[in-house]
Amino acid sequence: MLNLQADDQIWVDNVIAKLTDKMDVVCERSRYKIPYTTRNGTHDNQIEKDINWWTNGFWGGMMWLMYHETGAQKYKEIANFTEDALDACFHQFYGLHHDVGFMWLPTSLANYKVTGNPESRKRAMHAANLLAGRFNLAGGFIRAWNDDTASEDTRGWAIVDCMMNLPLLYWASEETKDPRYAQIAMRHADTALEAFIRPDGSVNHIVEFDPFHGGVVRTYGGQGYEDGSSWTRGQTWALYGFMISYTHTGKPEYLQAAKRVAHYFMANIPDNGVIPIDFRQPKEPAYEDSTAAVIAACGLIEIAQVVGEHEKEVYLNASLKLVKTVDATRCDWTTDSDHLLMGGSAAYHHKDIHVSIIYGDYYFMEAILKLKGNDLFLW
Repeated sequence: MLNLQADDQIWVDNVIAKLTDKMDVVCERSRYKIPYTTRNGTHDNQIEKDINWWTNGFWGGMMWLMYHETGAQKYKEIANFTEDALDACFHQFYGLHHDVGFMWLPTSLANYKVTGNPESRKRAMHAANLLAGRFNLAGGFIRAWNDDTASEDTRGWAIVDCMMNLPLLYWASEETKDPRYAQIAMRHADTALEAFIRPDGSVNHIVEFDPFHGGVVRTYGGQGYEDGSSWTRGQTWALYGFMISYTHTGKPEYLQAAKRVAHYFMANIPDNGVIPIDFRQPKEPAYEDSTAAVIAACGLIEIAQVVGEHEKEVYLNASLKLVKTVDATRCDWTTDSDHLLMGGSAAYHHKDIHVSIIYGDYYFMEAILKLKGNDLFLW
């Protein structure tokens, strides 16, 4: 139990009230969409653009969170529409990638957990087998991208984001009692622990391994400022991802990894609580990424729930600072716009700087419901 202070509990309740009012309107406007961002305040639709896009599970996840919170049937209906639309990915096959976890954990696995739908179980198991099939035995890693999505040879590439896909494999082992899936997940996590997390708790985004013999070839800056810098959302994928691996396995090394990354992250939170795209980026331009703030908050809350009382306050206070800052300065609470968070950035060297991004909205919602104690844990 988090045992929030009375004023913090009042704040959480007020945010949930605002969230419920906004989503009640927005969900109807976007009932037949799978959004990634907004254009002039209106959700785009990845069904028409790229059904294989890695973020396509988050809108469905938001609907399941709202259904869990409110019981309103329309959220379940929209979540089901999203899940059905994603079947096109299985039929196309070639566009799939390691982010099948991000796509089917918040959709099919959520549905199965809530309703017991056997078709959702089948979809989640199909996705888990696709993810397991990307495992490189020599290097002990799950390959990130496909040959047709990058100009370089990516056969040996793994990225820190994949820590958040591993729960699909842990679930598959828990569901089937077959240890193979969890063995692959833990092998990848062990490799990531050695190759991605630096001694100071900062994190590499991309690591290239020798796909034939194993071993690290080199690292890449990826979505951060440069190689050797500290892409903040990458920090959060490691922070939250290793915490989730600990939740599923109880392996203490994963908890220690999550805490090490968390302390690096907390030590670098600016006084104003606004998280940059990269902790080692130049002071100007002052690029930020609100999505990193809310993902970090989710991971910090999970850590707070497993550590002793003397530690809990450190993680809980940091998470509250992050989410309160986003609520006060980076949320659009009007019902005129479809997005919730502003100030999201896909990457440092990318055109999508300071925009709305659907996973920012999802993780903000997840963090708030965690603080309330009513989180539908989808990972």
